[in-house]
Amino acid sequence: MLKEIALTYYNQGYNCAETIILAANDAYHLSLDAASIRLFAAFGGGLQCGDLCGCLTAAAGVLSALYVPTKAHDVKELRSYTQLLVKEFEQQMGARKCSDIKPKLYKNEIRCKDTVLYGAQALENTIQKIETLRKDIA
Repeated sequence: MLKEIALTYYNQGYNCAETIILAANDAYHLSLDAASIRLFAAFGGGLQCGDLCGCLTAAAGVLSALYVPTKAHDVKELRSYTQLLVKEFEQQMGARKCSDIKPKLYKNEIRCKDTVLYGAQALENTIQKIETLRKDIA
């Protein structure tokens, strides 16, 4: 489901980070406003310099929106949730950095579409795993 929503936003011209946060906002009912969404604009293209993939940084933001009611230090599970995300992302992409992912997945005609789709899948897989863990604990 998340991939389909992400594809719609990506095809509207949003960058990888914006696409992930917008799609997750819809799919997971995060209630983020336009100003909150704009906070993710500079994360596209690996912080605009080929560093940490914008899909991954936005996905981490989604985890924060879903599981942090006040501040990070109040959520002891946040570290393990984020580590789970990074592991899942690396399994999907083979790397974390835009400069390592782009040579494998970027194509002029579709740009970073495949990266967005893999990133959305990694986020969705992570949330499913977290929800299973939370149910097992409850």
